[in-house]
Amino acid sequence: MKQTPASRKLNEAARTALAEILLLHVSDPRLALVSITGVEVSKDRSMANVYVSAERSQYKDVEAGLSSAKGRIRSLLGQQLGWRVTPDLRFYLDTSIDEAEAISAALTDVPKTMQVQKDEEGYPL
Repeated sequence: MKQTPASRKLNEAARTALAEILLLHVSDPRLALVSITGVEVSKDRSMANVYVSAERSQYKDVEAGLSSAKGRIRSLLGQQLGWRVTPDLRFYLDTSIDEAEAISAALTDVPKTMQVQKDEEGYPL
């Protein structure tokens, strides 16, 4: 979806409201360590894609917790935002943090045969 200043403002308002709802109003222990990494609200505000991050070992529990609390979260979101239409929520797990950690670990565990001495400009000696 094309990002405009107005759509960015809607997305940020929805992300902030959802983060507050998960922090203060949802008491499901499966959702205790969930972070909202992004929200994309459709142009007509009927749908919202919500991207959440959690520990890799908790993915299934988080998905189950979000699906069971979806109605309550949507209801609280509608009350908090005050929009004419409350968007239907679709939750997606954001695994980019896990992928970044895997890449970082791969780069730090470079075999000695791959380590090449370089000069100050980055060229091999």
